Amino acid sequence: MIYVKGGARMSEACHHLNHEGKQLCVSKVPFFNHLSMEEMLKIVEMSRSRTFNKGDTIYHIGDPLHALYLVHKGRVKIYQLFESGKEHLLRILEPGEFMGELALFSEKRIDSYAEALENTEICAIHRDDMQALMQKQPSIAVKILEQFSQRLEKTEKLVGQLSSNDVETRIASYLVDLAEEKNHLEIQLPMSKKDLASYLGTTQETMSRRLASFQNKGWIEQEGHRHIKILNMDALLDLS
Repeated sequence: MIYVKGGARMSEACHHLNHEGKQLCVSKVPFFNHLSMEEMLKIVEMSRSRTFNKGDTIYHIGDPLHALYLVHKGRVKIYQLFESGKEHLLRILEPGEFMGELALFSEKRIDSYAEALENTEICAIHRDDMQALMQKQPSIAVKILEQFSQRLEKTEKLVGQLSSNDVETRIASYLVDLAEEKNHLEIQLPMSKKDLASYLGTTQETMSRRLASFQNKGWIEQEGHRHIKILNMDALLDLS
């Protein structure tokens, strides 16, 4: 079930993407983009779309997990809350990425929160439809598992860093990984420094101090709130 902030259910009168929009939604997802146009159109027919405003909660912890959600437009924050009220960021989803993949393999309830970071459009495909689709198209199941294993690898790496590395090392490693992923020394942080601090298990103040230290040492150059130019990759690699 998809909710908005405050616990109210999304009404059936909410905005729907047009047919072309839903087709684009499907084609952006890595495990669908190898399919023929006819096959994609069949998936479009079984998908439902929802629109969320910035700050809306897409789902809550404890909600039934019964669909695969595809991000068509906007950005989504997936996070957990500790009993103390402290937030721990798990990931930021961009257009073409997905959430709720465990719904394809189990009937568990959601163990995290999803919040729209900006105006966001989501396409949802029910578990039963996806399972039938995977039986007809085993290549989709294989590609989903590939994406899932990549996420698991990143999560395991982060857990290892949180338990064994200091904050400075975690930040350096994150910048190196992002630069390698983008294949460029000028990078744009995909989230606010507050969210990045939550993701790396530190505070916003500590994050800002460490980045300022990197800049003072001539390792990076900060431009604005999120733009970073790496000036000395070797120094970051040695630290990470």
